[in-house]
Amino acid sequence: MLADYLERGVLAGAIAGIAYGAYVALVANPLVGHMETRAEGGEHAHAAGEHAHAAGEHAQAAGEHAHAVSEATTAAVSIGSGVLWGILLGGAFALAFYFLEPALPGRGRVKTYVLAAAGFLTVSVAPWLVLPPTTPGAELAFDPTLRSAIYAGMMAVGAVVAAASVYGYGRLSPENRPLGVGAAAVPIVALVAVTTIAAPTIVEAGTLSAELVTAFRGLTVLSQAALWALVAACFGWLQTRAGVQSAAERRDDLLTSP
Repeated sequence: MLADYLERGVLAGAIAGIAYGAYVALVANPLVGHMETRAEGGEHAHAAGEHAHAAGEHAQAAGEHAHAVSEATTAAVSIGSGVLWGILLGGAFALAFYFLEPALPGRGRVKTYVLAAAGFLTVSVAPWLVLPPTTPGAELAFDPTLRSAIYAGMMAVGAVVAAASVYGYGRLSPENRPLGVGAAAVPIVALVAVTTIAAPTIVEAGTLSAELVTAFRGLTVLSQAALWALVAACFGWLQTRAGVQSAAERRDDLLTSP
């Protein structure tokens, strides 16, 4: 059964990865290119480009051809990387769901979205509260080794917070659902509050405008959230299509069977 879960997780991740790769190729890469140009002084580069254009049509055509090839290669690499990341994420998601599904609140596909939210909180949200997505030209306060250690530590904190939220909801929601929702929100609110007050400013935006940096980080957060949601949706659909019952449904069947 574990192999079946893993197979469905990989397929769900591949589907989500294609969508994510397309987003990277069509939206993220052009945005990063624009930000790099702004960070390096786009006006000088633009003036140089106009001067080169005046040098001759052949040079212009060669440049356009090279640019098109470069864009096509970058798009292919982006989509391929997105698919690989989706497959990795989908496989890990399936394994986690196989072992954690009885402890997740809800029924049916709701459980997949709960796990996706917990995973997104653990892998992305918690670390980004201290180490937000890096923009081109940003000034980094610490060396990569220390930054990786901080990121891993915040992932561990995020996992604890996600587990506490699930536990709090599971304990209180049978008696009072609004109270259960409040109990689930408390660890998350506490995490945001503590990191906002105590975390040092590790990433500086550099020369880019605050609006552009905010837009980039917002798109990064939304794209990762969409990836997790799509993995959960595809995996839940594949589970339903395969006729897999949740742990709660299997338990109910055993209790009601003669």
